[in-house]
Amino acid sequence: MFDEFLRALKDRFFAPFARRLGGFMGPNTVSLFAFLAGMASAGVVLLGGFFPALLLWLVNRIADGLDGSVARETDRQTDFGGYLDIMLDFTVYAAVPVAFAVFHDSREVYLSAMVLLAVFYANAASWMYLSALAEKRGEKRRGFREQGQNRPEGGHSTSLPMPRGLIGGAETLVIYTLFFVFPGAVKLLFLGMAFLTLVTILQRLVWARRHLDR
Repeated sequence: MFDEFLRALKDRFFAPFARRLGGFMGPNTVSLFAFLAGMASAGVVLLGGFFPALLLWLVNRIADGLDGSVARETDRQTDFGGYLDIMLDFTVYAAVPVAFAVFHDSREVYLSAMVLLAVFYANAASWMYLSALAEKRGEKRRGFREQGQNRPEGGHSTSLPMPRGLIGGAETLVIYTLFFVFPGAVKLLFLGMAFLTLVTILQRLVWARRHLDR
């Protein structure tokens, strides 16, 4: 919901670091580093080390923001870079709730994690296929921009468009951070995020019903 505003601030803040970092590290390498930090965070959750896991999660988010800035500042934006970035992001987004569920080893937490991941699955379909249809219909710059454009955080190239929804990259960062800060409340946090993501799916469905039948 706040991604456009925050992305502009992030790009201005990261630009000087990205130019220096881009001198010896490509954007895909930064994406891979972010992925390793995110998976390490999930691994440390399994051991109950929530504070170091939080630090690794924040490293993942910072690096994930840097890869796109490196690509733009060094003119190395590619479609493959954006694709790699989002594939790695989604893997981390799935691994973290699974790690919390395994650590708690509770039926209730397992079920809430299953609900969250199921909604994530539907959410991915709700915007990925909608983006493909937008490309097909030539609405990338017309219809979607009228609604406010959202792109996956950190994409290296012009990323897939989608209508603005309640949950975006900024909201995901905040809610996932709460998992680490309040690990005993992850059941409620999982269900809360699942509900908000479901609202986002419904927002896109309403948008699609209004626009795609024209």
